[in-house]
Amino acid sequence: MNPLKSVGGTIIAGIILAVVIGIATGGINLNALSLIVWIHVLAGITWIGLLYYFNFVQVPALAAAASDDGGPGGAGITKYVAPRALWWFRWGALLTWLSGAAALGHYKLFVPAFMLGMGGESFNLGAFNIGVGAWLGTIMLFNVWVLIWPNQKKVLGIVKATPEEIAKAKNVAFLASRTNTLLSIPMLMSMVGFGHSGFFI
Repeated sequence: MNPLKSVGGTIIAGIILAVVIGIATGGINLNALSLIVWIHVLAGITWIGLLYYFNFVQVPALAAAASDDGGPGGAGITKYVAPRALWWFRWGALLTWLSGAAALGHYKLFVPAFMLGMGGESFNLGAFNIGVGAWLGTIMLFNVWVLIWPNQKKVLGIVKATPEEIAKAKNVAFLASRTNTLLSIPMLMSMVGFGHSGFFI
C-alpha cells in the first residue's frame, strides 16, 4: 500500500523517515522536550501555512471568482475546500499553542515569558523574546477560535444567519485573519530569535 495515497499515511511515513534520518545521522534525541518542540513546529507550520493560504490565495481567488461574470464562481471552494482547511487551521492553532505552552513549562519559562521577562529579580531577555511570541500567538489563537471560526461558520452556511449577519461575519473574519497575518511576522521573528539569542542575531 502506497502511504502517499492518504494524508494519514503521508504523515506517518514522514515521521518514520525523520526518525530514520535522525538515527542515521546520530542526531536524534528522543526525549519529551524534543517531541514537544517537534509537534510545536509541525503544528505551527500547519497553522501559519493555512493562514497564509487563506490570505494570499483563497480570499483573492474568491474575490476574482465573484467578479467573473459567467465564471464558475466560488461555490466549490466554500463548500469543499474552506471547511476542511478551517478544520486543520483551528486545530493546528490550538495544538501549536498547547505544545508551545508545554515547551515553555519544560524550560520553566511559562510565567517569565508571559511576564515578558520582568517577573524576576532582573530582566530576562530570553523570556522577553519568547514572551513576545507567546503573547502574539495567544492573541492569534483567540482570533482563530473567537472571531474567525464562529464567523466563518455563518459565511459558509454551517450555522444559519441573515444576509446582514453574513456580511458582518465576512468582515469580522477577514479583519481577524488579516490581523493574524500581520502578527505572525513578529511572532515568527520572536520564536526564531529565542533560539538564536535575539531577534536579529
